[in-house]
Amino acid sequence: MPARNIVKQYDVDSYYHVYNRGVNKRKIFVDDEDYVVFLGLLKRYLGSGNEKDKYNRDYQSFYEELDLLAYCLMPNHFHLLLFQHEDVKSMELLMRRVITTYTMYFNKKYKRVGHLFQGAYKASRIANEPYLLHISRYIHMNPKDYKNWPYSSWPYYTKGWSADWVKQAKIFELFEGGNYERFVEDYEQSKDEWEMLKLELANG
Repeated sequence: MPARNIVKQYDVDSYYHVYNRGVNKRKIFVDDEDYVVFLGLLKRYLGSGNEKDKYNRDYQSFYEELDLLAYCLMPNHFHLLLFQHEDVKSMELLMRRVITTYTMYFNKKYKRVGHLFQGAYKASRIANEPYLLHISRYIHMNPKDYKNWPYSSWPYYTKGWSADWVKQAKIFELFEGGNYERFVEDYEQSKDEWEMLKLELANG
């Protein structure tokens, strides 16, 4: 039976949590340049600007087909929160271009060959708004020091950053004036309290 979240049967007007890790859990981002290159690929394909390749040809644009709501890049894996509009193949095409191009860059830079990622990327469909909010929070809280981690969309949610390829407004619309940072901090505090309670019960 195929592994969960690998079979690619996508729907229109749907949210997806997309993620993958390095083969054998190896690092896929070694230095700052690696993170910048991966983010640059997301900007290339998801931004409104018509970027061109070395032959002056336009790169395929997914600006009106996919919205990137949140992201976090970690040393050996990444998380993306995407909304797919009308074309059911747009997310698959985006991920193929980003992963293939990044792997070529990485292998050339570090003089290696073969696959960089652990099989096909995973894509989990998000069926309701509470879970959508939770996944956005989960993605941002991946780093231990998540408020200062430089390779996530956290500043777009809390520091007023803006870019046409990051659509955090879709999440903000669910808050109706609420405070996203407080939403994450409250969860962090309750999670810490629950971990302490479990420890007390285990030792009690």
